[in-house]
Amino acid sequence: MTPSPSPRLSMLELAPIVAGGDAAQALRNSAALARHVEQLGYTRFWVAEHHNMAGVASSATAVLIGHIAAHTQRIRVGSGGIMLPNHAPLVVAEQFGTLATLFPGRIDLGLGRAPGTDPLTARALRRDRLGAGDDFPQQVAELRGYLGPEQAGQAVRAIPGTGTDVPVWLLGSSLYGAQLAAQLGLPFAFAAHFAPAQLHQALKLYRQLFQPSPALSQPYAMACIPVLAADSEEKAQRLATTPYQKFLNLIRGDRRPLPPPVDSMDGLWSPREEFAVLGEWLGAAVFGGPETVQAGLQKLLDETGVDEIMLSVDCHDFSDRLRCCEIVADLLPRLSAAKTAPA
Repeated sequence: MTPSPSPRLSMLELAPIVAGGDAAQALRNSAALARHVEQLGYTRFWVAEHHNMAGVASSATAVLIGHIAAHTQRIRVGSGGIMLPNHAPLVVAEQFGTLATLFPGRIDLGLGRAPGTDPLTARALRRDRLGAGDDFPQQVAELRGYLGPEQAGQAVRAIPGTGTDVPVWLLGSSLYGAQLAAQLGLPFAFAAHFAPAQLHQALKLYRQLFQPSPALSQPYAMACIPVLAADSEEKAQRLATTPYQKFLNLIRGDRRPLPPPVDSMDGLWSPREEFAVLGEWLGAAVFGGPETVQAGLQKLLDETGVDEIMLSVDCHDFSDRLRCCEIVADLLPRLSAAKTAPA
């Protein structure tokens, strides 16, 4: 394969509420983190939609995107993603049409079909839309229609929204999203930060089935992975106990705020839980000092050929999140993408 310039680097944000903190602090930190990674040269800053989670303050995703865009100047800001079955496509078109009008050329619209919450909360969100997202392709088409040029005789328009052509991405953690993104000729982002099992298969399928479209002439893929970079291996491994505890709590149905690191996970999880966290949830994680992280990110690029890496960084102390982003940005010139994806 012929080497190409370094891949793009982006950031996923859940506005984490940490133990001992609150939502107001989390939202302030989100804006500060966006400014920080903008200065470091990151391409995108995406906000994820989740609901009824004590450790996540990004539930009003479009509102938070507007706040972050207003506190930055150049970085693209968007959703990673909007869970479309939770919303009427017209409402999403109006929200993102407004954002694109306020911040032209800077807004991305990533779409997913999961609820982003538990079944009871999904019922509260969706009311009479209680299915499993089976009409997701139709919803995507309707939404894109609202954001595209006005059609003759079009009775319902998104104002603002019509003609903004906000870039649409499809998100997925399985093969379904990859196939739909390929069919529609849209960029695809894989959620390996919590569901890495089908990463390679999904990317291969996306490239094999990709149909060029007015939106995109060739496949464009991004992988979101958990990353913790620290100045030493020892510190990184201690910081890693925060995401370990986070996913352990999720397995147990405990949605508490993001916990501080501990010296050891011994006695905190069973062997079965340890396997689930490390293998099933965090199987794509890259945690360590600079050399370890560089090797891990290069391995991801070599094995997947992704065009862009998005970081998911779970740290209890905000200063550790900032430092992680700095270390990865410093490593970026040493990483090489591939013009031809692996077969």
